[in-house]
Amino acid sequence: MTTDPTAPDPATLAPGRRVPRRVLVTGCAGFIGSHLTESLLADGVEVVGVDCFNANYGREQKLANLHQALDWRAFQFIPLDLARGELEELVADVDVVFHLAAEPGVRSSWGDRFGRYVTNNILATQQLLRALEAAPGARLVYASSSSIYGQAETLPTREDTPADPVSPYGLTKLSGEHLCNVYHANHGLEVASLRYFTVFGPRQRPDMAFNIFCRAAQAGERITIHGDGHQTRDFTYVADVVAATRAAGVMPIRSGSAYNVGGGLRASLRDVLETIAELAGRPLDVEYGMHVAGDVRDTGAETTKARTHLGFAPRTSLREGLAAEFEWLAAQAATSAAEGAAA
Repeated sequence: MTTDPTAPDPATLAPGRRVPRRVLVTGCAGFIGSHLTESLLADGVEVVGVDCFNANYGREQKLANLHQALDWRAFQFIPLDLARGELEELVADVDVVFHLAAEPGVRSSWGDRFGRYVTNNILATQQLLRALEAAPGARLVYASSSSIYGQAETLPTREDTPADPVSPYGLTKLSGEHLCNVYHANHGLEVASLRYFTVFGPRQRPDMAFNIFCRAAQAGERITIHGDGHQTRDFTYVADVVAATRAAGVMPIRSGSAYNVGGGLRASLRDVLETIAELAGRPLDVEYGMHVAGDVRDTGAETTKARTHLGFAPRTSLREGLAAEFEWLAAQAATSAAEGAAA
């Protein structure tokens, strides 16, 4: 019988759980966090949601992301900056902490903004882990990023590939992983890190590529690509990310493990633009420019470990996911136009 090289030693497994009773979702007003929150609420889980509304994009969109969750009586929203600490009461009665709060984005992590990344990605994570020392039994699922790999030499990339981030953002996300493992090793905290690969879908941040491309296609505006467009990404639909994230909160896993979460939808930006042009029903005006520091050439997730231990099975195709995001953005634009006409 062949032994799975990624399988954990049963003696080191954190115990499996049924659907948790009460969870904490940090970054609940964000793109992925809001989808995760709604998914949990729909299954009868009590959710405490935390968000500090950092200024990476508009507060109005983040509040709109929470619109459905706020209708649930099982949802408690707390506007809070995790980096300020004193979080023991926040985590005192939760079974799982889904830690998605972060300062996102590779390109904006350079220069004067780096301090925000240190505060929101490193210090906030440390304060949360420190609070969890007083909450034995709670599991923390940390939202990491494929950016920790940098220019990976092997594709698809396995979790045991040496981390070598090429952006300040990637460096701070890797630091968060290390903090989780330090608190596991020294204080026995139950932790798991999920390395998300380029998540897309409705509610995607306005600074992310698909959002920018779709809005420009709908408005007939020029699209500027940094690089030649042949760079590839492993794109992952948001509902598939939510499924993997929830599984990491309940499945028996080796504490301290990291898991790649990639949709297996690796494509070039030129492929993506062709699909968006089909959705828009017209050719796109595309301009190719210089490469930007910190952008990697290619990404690809080796997901055997997540499939084996989390039951990860992405279901949404690139075209289906792009169509969902395209339609969501079109509806947003129509609503804004109607509100402007009525004003």
